[in-house]
Amino acid sequence: MPHFDSELEELGLLAQTAGFSVAERVTCKRRAPDPALFVGSGKAEEIKMLAQSSGASEVLFDQALSPAQQRNLERELGLPVNDRTLLILQIFAQRARSHEGKLQVELARLQYLSTRLVRRWSHLERQSGGIGMRGGPGETQIELDRRMIGEAIKRTKERLEKVKKQRATQRRQRERRDAFTISLVGYTNAGKSSIFNALAKARAYAADQLFATLDTTTRQLYLGEAGRSVSLSDTVGFIRDLPHGLVDAFAATLQEAADADLLLHVVDASNPAHPEQIASVLGVLKDIGADQVPQILVFNKLDAMDPAKLPQVLVDVMELDGRSVPRIFVSAHTGAGLSDLRSLLARQVMGQQVGEIADTPGEITGNVKVRP
Repeated sequence: MPHFDSELEELGLLAQTAGFSVAERVTCKRRAPDPALFVGSGKAEEIKMLAQSSGASEVLFDQALSPAQQRNLERELGLPVNDRTLLILQIFAQRARSHEGKLQVELARLQYLSTRLVRRWSHLERQSGGIGMRGGPGETQIELDRRMIGEAIKRTKERLEKVKKQRATQRRQRERRDAFTISLVGYTNAGKSSIFNALAKARAYAADQLFATLDTTTRQLYLGEAGRSVSLSDTVGFIRDLPHGLVDAFAATLQEAADADLLLHVVDASNPAHPEQIASVLGVLKDIGADQVPQILVFNKLDAMDPAKLPQVLVDVMELDGRSVPRIFVSAHTGAGLSDLRSLLARQVMGQQVGEIADTPGEITGNVKVRP
C-alpha cells in the first residue's frame, strides 16, 4: 500500500486539526484492499472491539474509501466511518476565509458528495414525485439529490470561472508592469507563512498546524541588491494524496504557482519524512503544470534540526528530478539564513545563475557556517 504510515502520525494530526481527539490507532498491511471492507473482516472485527473499548464515536481511515466500502464498514462497525479525503475537506471548510476559498472548498465538497450518492444511503432509493412533490413523477430520491448536486456544482463552477478571469486580468496587469513574481509552495506545516511574514514583513496567519493558510496572500518584497520590488505570494500547503477534487477546485489559486517566475519550495528540514514530502509537492506541481518553473529549495526549521544532522553551510546545491537546484537552510523562527535567502532571490531576479553557489565547500560569500 503506497505511503504506509506505520504510526498514523499525519492522520492523527489531521484529525486533531479537524477538532477530533484520537482514541486509538490501528494499522493493517495487505497486498490489496478488500473490495467490500477495505481491511478485511477479521481486521474490521478488531477495529469494532477497539472502538467499543475506547469509547470512540467515529472511525477514520488513512486512505480513500469507495462509497460501497464506506457503507459496508459503517454497517459492520456500527459507527460513522470517514476517510482521509473527507477529513481534509472538513479542515479546508473550517479554514477557508475568502470568498474564493469558500467557493473552492464548496466545489470540492459537492464533487465528493456526488460520489457518495452511489449505493451508500438506502433512503435515497425510495421514489418521490407526484403532486406537490419536487422532482418529476417517479423520480427516485437518489436521482433528485444527484440532479440538485449537479446543479449546485454547475453554479459553483460558473462563479469560480469568474474568479479565474479576474485573476487572469490581474496577471496580465503584472506582466505589463514587468513584475517578477515569486510563489511560496511546500508541504503543509513546513513554515511557508512564517517565511512569508519574515521576508515581506507581513502579518499573515501562521501557526504550527496543518493547513493554517488556504487563501493566497500577495505582498511586495523589496530586494536591495536587485534594486527593485517583486511580488511574493503565500499559497495553500500540499499534502500527500491531496484529493484530486481539491487540486481541481483550487486551480485558480494554484495557478499563481504555475504562472510564477520563481518558486520557493519550503521544506521542513526537521521532519525525517521530508524526502517523501518533497516528492508529494513535486507531484502536485506537475499536476498543475508548474514543474518546470525554476525553484529554490528552502529548508526551514533549522533551529529544530537534530544537532548531529546540522549542515556545514547554509547554502548548497541539491539534485531534484535530474536538475541542480539551489538549496538554502533557514529558520523563520530565529532569522538564521534569511539574509542569504534575500541574496539568492536578488541574484535570480537579476538573471544571474544561482546553480553554482560556491567554488569550494564551506566558502560561501555572505553566508555563515551552522557549526564550526
